[in-house]
Amino acid sequence: MRLLTFGVTTVSSCFAALRQLHHLRRYVTDDCFRSLVVSLVHSTLDCGNFVLVGLPAYLQRRLQSVLNAVARLMLRLSHYDHVSDALATLHWLRLPQRVDFKVAVMAFRVLHGLAPPNLNDLVRVTDLPGRRRLRSSSSHQLLVPTFRLTTVGRRTFPVAASLLLWNSLPSDIQSSIRLPSTS
Repeated sequence: MRLLTFGVTTVSSCFAALRQLHHLRRYVTDDCFRSLVVSLVHSTLDCGNFVLVGLPAYLQRRLQSVLNAVARLMLRLSHYDHVSDALATLHWLRLPQRVDFKVAVMAFRVLHGLAPPNLNDLVRVTDLPGRRRLRSSSSHQLLVPTFRLTTVGRRTFPVAASLLLWNSLPSDIQSSIRLPSTS
């Protein structure tokens, strides 16, 4: 029930911000409008990325509709224009890929000591004292913690980061020492 409440309140607050931004669109420059959209809408969507892992499809569609509406507003498209090209033009990922990317980046930051301290204890690398002789100890795989409830347990950050995302990445990406900049 909490997940449904989170999804509904996120969607409604994003659409409320979009209605306000719609009135400002013609009075500000494109760069200013883009920064307003990122600060008001994207930050609202991104604040709960760890909660959005494994989200039911009906909630994913509602949150994706927010991104679609933002893309239409930014590029001045009508409601009936296709939004896939607009998302590609803006270099935006669709919602499930966006959530996966954000969680994978946070797993990278945890591994390299760049994450908040409370997350460092949640994710563990396979390089533990008892595993040093194994082949997997030289890889950058994450240990998958045990969990009881498959519905909720698979969606927690340590399980989702290791089982669903990080361990499925190619080894050259896992062994990277820095994130590429996108400037």
